[in-house]
Amino acid sequence: MSRVPPAPAEVYEPIFGSEPSLRRRIHAQASHLTADYLAWMTALRTKGILPGRLVELVRLRVAFHNQCRSCMAIRYSTGDVSEELVCSLEKPEEAEDLTEPERAALAFADLMATDHLRVDDATFARLHQHFTSPEVMELCLLVGTFVGYGRMDSALAMTDDLPEEYADPDATVAPWRQAPVTLI
Repeated sequence: MSRVPPAPAEVYEPIFGSEPSLRRRIHAQASHLTADYLAWMTALRTKGILPGRLVELVRLRVAFHNQCRSCMAIRYSTGDVSEELVCSLEKPEEAEDLTEPERAALAFADLMATDHLRVDDATFARLHQHFTSPEVMELCLLVGTFVGYGRMDSALAMTDDLPEEYADPDATVAPWRQAPVTLI
């Protein structure tokens, strides 16, 4: 059961419509901030200069570290992220279907999600081998957002509407072990 109850319909419907996900109904409890939150998340997906494939791979890898079940269950449609590619996230440094820039971005995301104090000049030197400064800054904004919001969503335990394999609070889940439930 979610640790914060969903907002009532009269609060979430003007923002999300009549049948939003549990996650959106819970986020609507802060309706005074929800529009800005949605605008930020939409901007990350629609105004970025990084490839959608890279953004989705980073998002799913951070979701695993956060153990954010709703984040792992969702797939944002980019057209070039297959479930086979998602499976390569289990061991990204060994994956044949990832590019070197994707591996660098995933290594940065791993550090930010697990031990951010180990991010150093060498980490950024590796990123700058593959990305421009604006792209590196965008990656920082993405990863920071994914880590923070993913941990918040994980702590809220918003799993009531997810399949059983995502809802078990005692199981470690991964986006490469379960089928996705939503394509957005």
